[in-house]
Amino acid sequence: DELVKRFAEEMEEMLGRKMKAVKRLAEAAEDADLDHEYNETLEFDYYNSMLINTVDEDGNPVPLGGEFTLEENEHFNKLPVNIQQSNIQVPTNVYNRDPDILNGVYMSEALNDVFADNFQEDPTLTWQYFGSSTGFFRLYPGIQWTPDENGVVTFDCRNRNWYIQAATSPKDVVIVVDVSGSMKGLRLTIAKHTINTILDTLGENDFVNIIAYSDYVRYVEPCFQGTLVQADLDNREHFKLLVEQLHVKGEGKVKKAMKESFRILNEATALGQGSLCNQAIMLITDGAMEDFQDVFQEFNWPERRVRVFTYLIGREMTFAENVKWIACNNKGYYTHVSTLADVQENVMEYLHVLSRPMVINHDHDIIWTEAYMDSVLFNTQAQSLLLMTSVAMPVFSKKRETLSHGILLGVVGTDVALRELMRVATRYKLGVHGYAYLITNNGYILSHPDLRPLYKEGKKLKPKPNYNSVDLSEVEWEDSEEKLRTAMVKGETGNLSLDVKTSVDKGRRVMFLKNDYYYTVINETPFSLGIVLSQGYGQYIFIGNVSVEEGLHDLLAPDLTIANEWTYCETDIDPAHRKLSQLQAVEQYLTGKEPDLECDMQLLQQTLFDAVVTAPMEAYWNALMLNVSSMDEGIETAFLGTRSGLIRFLRYAGIEKRIGKSFLTSTDKENMFTLDHFPVWYRRAAEYPAGKFLYYMPRQDTRGRRTYLYLVYAHPQNKTNKQILRNTIYDGVFSFFFLQCSPNMCGSLEGGQGINVGRYCQRSNTVCLFVCSCFLRVSLFDYQAMCKMNSHSVSSARPLLSVSSVHKKKGDILQPCDTEYPSFVYEPSVKETNSIIKCGRCQKMFVVQQIPESNLLMLVVQADCDCSKHVQENHTMLLLLLLDPAVHNSSVKCDRMKSQKVRRRPESCHSYHAQVSILPHHDTSKNTLFNPPCLY
Repeated sequence: DELVKRFAEEMEEMLGRKMKAVKRLAEAAEDADLDHEYNETLEFDYYNSMLINTVDEDGNPVPLGGEFTLEENEHFNKLPVNIQQSNIQVPTNVYNRDPDILNGVYMSEALNDVFADNFQEDPTLTWQYFGSSTGFFRLYPGIQWTPDENGVVTFDCRNRNWYIQAATSPKDVVIVVDVSGSMKGLRLTIAKHTINTILDTLGENDFVNIIAYSDYVRYVEPCFQGTLVQADLDNREHFKLLVEQLHVKGEGKVKKAMKESFRILNEATALGQGSLCNQAIMLITDGAMEDFQDVFQEFNWPERRVRVFTYLIGREMTFAENVKWIACNNKGYYTHVSTLADVQENVMEYLHVLSRPMVINHDHDIIWTEAYMDSVLFNTQAQSLLLMTSVAMPVFSKKRETLSHGILLGVVGTDVALRELMRVATRYKLGVHGYAYLITNNGYILSHPDLRPLYKEGKKLKPKPNYNSVDLSEVEWEDSEEKLRTAMVKGETGNLSLDVKTSVDKGRRVMFLKNDYYYTVINETPFSLGIVLSQGYGQYIFIGNVSVEEGLHDLLAPDLTIANEWTYCETDIDPAHRKLSQLQAVEQYLTGKEPDLECDMQLLQQTLFDAVVTAPMEAYWNALMLNVSSMDEGIETAFLGTRSGLIRFLRYAGIEKRIGKSFLTSTDKENMFTLDHFPVWYRRAAEYPAGKFLYYMPRQDTRGRRTYLYLVYAHPQNKTNKQILRNTIYDGVFSFFFLQCSPNMCGSLEGGQGINVGRYCQRSNTVCLFVCSCFLRVSLFDYQAMCKMNSHSVSSARPLLSVSSVHKKKGDILQPCDTEYPSFVYEPSVKETNSIIKCGRCQKMFVVQQIPESNLLMLVVQADCDCSKHVQENHTMLLLLLLDPAVHNSSVKCDRMKSQKVRRRPESCHSYHAQVSILPHHDTSKNTLFNPPCLY
């Protein structure tokens, strides 16, 4: 309880600094606007991030370009940046010299000093920005913006989740689209693009459904009939797939569709479902001929609690007045969308309408986004695949003459890398199986060691369609009654225990643990923190004292490394420290060269102690290497690890001879101490009886048909009053041929404890293998799997997994799916067994025998019966056995997608204001009024 409380307080302090920085930006922007007088003829040269450092044919800087100093910066993912000032990005579809843009950019120049001061005060800040309602994006530090391969910049800050959530309150949206015969061709293409753009403005606090109409009304997803579903990324992407399948036919009769839309929204309110805030209907049509007045009188007048926004598609204006009348009489907004280029700007107008109650109230709500990857902003994989969250705040006009009009100037914000936030939950305090995680108010994962947000398509890593809408119950699936999830989503503080099955070695092995879960809310955020501590091994830490001189001497030995992803010393505060590795930082601090470094003294004390007590291993390993006669052929590496993240190792074979070339290198994340986990060999040995050897084969070199055989060994520990004093693991790794031997060869283990691996003896008519014993079958579940999409069931958001689903063929489309798969655990009671394999007209006998003091079995198979003709059949049976997909039928998947689990709604809702009435449309930059298409 104390540990989770301490971690939460440190996170609150860290996130609190980000919120203070954003508040300062909002205040500065509003003051700058108050002092600025709009100038229609303003001429102002600014640094356009697309044009900086660019020259024309004569070698002169292009307009809005000029020299803009950029230097690579470790803190900003090694990107070339300018930490002295910000610069401006403008989407391709927005004229970069428009008077609105020039006035907004000129006004927001005042933010440069605030950006720099914020960064000076909190060096852990990353990107800071101001997104204008006119479309430009001011980013600090300034960067060179890279367009796509067509030279186009599609990034529009007003589409980003941080902008939309800060600018509006949660909302329920029903999209009604006309699919009658008149909507064919370009009109349907524009309509689909409009739907997708509206979907892009929704987030996990919003709810949505889509209805298509012609002669009759139908839901684009029949599963969602009559209800609203959460507009998380998974559901939004699912809707987009279905929208692409729309086709036109029949006559457009919108009246029934409007009645159905009102019915959905009214029922959601009555049942306490949906956002319980704003409600809107988006009507997308090329014309409306029916009389709608009785529908609105029945469902929406006189309160007009549901706003209706209308989008007239195509160049034909015959029915414009009817479509405009619908919006104007239901507190909505009418737009005419004649081309694809018109869609973006016209869709954004509805956000300005929904923001007005909040702006008039002058409520500066701070919002935090769900986890996301900014693959649009950054163009390299390392940058674009970082999970982060953003904190943002709206910026309003404070000018007295327009105060009641509710003018949104834009949104300010900053990003927080979730990986950096989770460094607060130090790994060594959590132990070998422990971990920390964060969830949102909706129960979605922000950070969790078992979150797998990426999948591989060819050689490229890509975000999964549902990467930021993975629910806690889908990762901690042993919480079958969702007690843990419910308590955390409600913002409670507490603890509970669960018996869990957890997989390691990329899902190939299972361990049975009893976990204690501790959780609490992160104040002033929608997030909750949980930590998990496993009972038993590693529950206690033994701390010993050694002198700094002795400890540092052993720490700098050539055979020793420490976990570079852990924070022994904070290197991100002072720019001069950012290029230091953790080992270098520790050395600089302990030698007094960098006394200002902030270091974790408890971790340093434990690391120095571990370095001293394990130092004799170096001499022992070297002695073995010098005594060639005692060395066994095939031994590659000896290694050990301790809870402090320390690893000692000695290579017995050169790189050219090693099978495990990447083992214990920075690329081999599974076998190193990382921010998320201890090495897999450490975790497996920790659950094996102390003093006994554990063999396992983590991966196979298919080209040479050779497999590593790891031998890991948990050191017998001195125990006093059942307190575990050490959790050091001494390990060795050996190369071993996993052979389909010839009839006259078989492998054997000799040498007592299995040190001499790879000696062979003559045996006729036998084939032998060493295999892991796999007797007890355990079912595990994966709710983050990716399977081949079934082209015959596009509406299936979670396709059924089949054998063909796993083996992806060229051209297959992968989609999220749920799977059940088996794992097998060692059953030590089986010492020996035998049976017969039938192979057509003959049969062969096999014997399985346990190898003493290990988890290995030796399998000896009679080889005088040819089973080669049955290999394919046997392989198919084996594949079916290993895959064994769970059958989740369509109704289960449907219920899962539309279910509205317990969630904590945002604290504020701005859906109505007494002063909001029919007003002329307002230009946010010019502070002038002109004829309305209806804005309320």
